[in-house]
Formats: sequence, C-alpha cells, structure tokens
Amino acid sequence: MTESPGRVLYVIVCAAGPAVEAGRLVAMAQDEGWIVQIVATPSALDFIDVPALERQTGRPVRSRYRKPSEPKPPRADAIIVAPATYNTINKFAQGIADTYALGVLAEAPGLGIPVVVLPFVNSALASRTAFRRSVAELRADGVRVLFGPGQYEPHPPSAAADRFDAYPWKRALTELTRPGD
Repeated sequence: MTESPGRVLYVIVCAAGPAVEAGRLVAMAQDEGWIVQIVATPSALDFIDVPALERQTGRPVRSRYRKPSEPKPPRADAIIVAPATYNTINKFAQGIADTYALGVLAEAPGLGIPVVVLPFVNSALASRTAFRRSVAELRADGVRVLFGPGQYEPHPPSAAADRFDAYPWKRALTELTRPGD
C-alpha cells in the first residue's frame, strides 16, 4: 500500500452532522479520478459508517497512527477537511497534533500539500475571536478555508440538522482544482 497509481485525496472527517454523508464527497472525488483515503477524527467514528466507506474507497478508514508492522498508506496529493469542526479548525491553526488526523494536517502545509477546509460550525462559534483568528492563520499558511459569503456560512445555533442537505461537498472538491491565489 505504499504506492498507488493516481492522485491520492485524503478526506479528513470530523464529528459533525454532515459526516454521515461523507460518502457523497468520496463518490464525487472518485468520479474525478481521485483515490480516496478517509481519515476520521476519533469522535467522527461514531458519525460515519466505517464499513460502507471502506467498501466505497477500497481502503481502511484511518483514525490512529499505524503500528510499525502495518503498511504505510500513500502520501496525500491533496487534503479536504469536511465537515471541519470548531475544535479541529482551532487545533489545526495552533499546530496541535493530538490525533492522527491533526498530525496529518499539522505537516501538510509544510510539505506543500494543498488543503481545503470546509467548516460546519454555528454562528455563535464562528463569532468567537479564537475561530476568526484560526481561519486567518490557516489562510496565511496557504490553507483554503471555505468560510464566508459565497462559501460556507454558519448556521444558527441548534439549527444544524436543517443544513445537512445543503452542505457544499462539491465546493470543497472544486476548490482543489482552482488555481492558487
């Protein structure tokens, strides 16, 4: 498993409502020729259908560092974090790598791997100075955070379920092919 023909897309899934539909992003990416590797935060494992995603990708869902005896997965050519939670966005911006998913993210900008972050946060969390600062810091590192008008706009508190169907999975994938700023 150390080498794969084709472009490898890591989809990092966090514990937020739209995670139950992560297979939609997988299907779109596969239609565009990507080999998809799902990386789930530990909490996201309760939101996703691990066996279904493993069948769909043909790869194990990763949520922990591998043991020395386990094969290395192929290196990502690009990464999408979706749905990206308040917690993950803030930890990513601060360089905290206390999970496998955050470890992958911590080094990606330094390796030149394109990263697209598609948040799923409510307006109360999005209004916090810490969150706004994290978005700005990630953008300064070259990470494409799809947050704001015309991208992802936060939902009101307690209204998350109303936003699952409209979650812009395709927007994250499209952002990978857009020329850099």
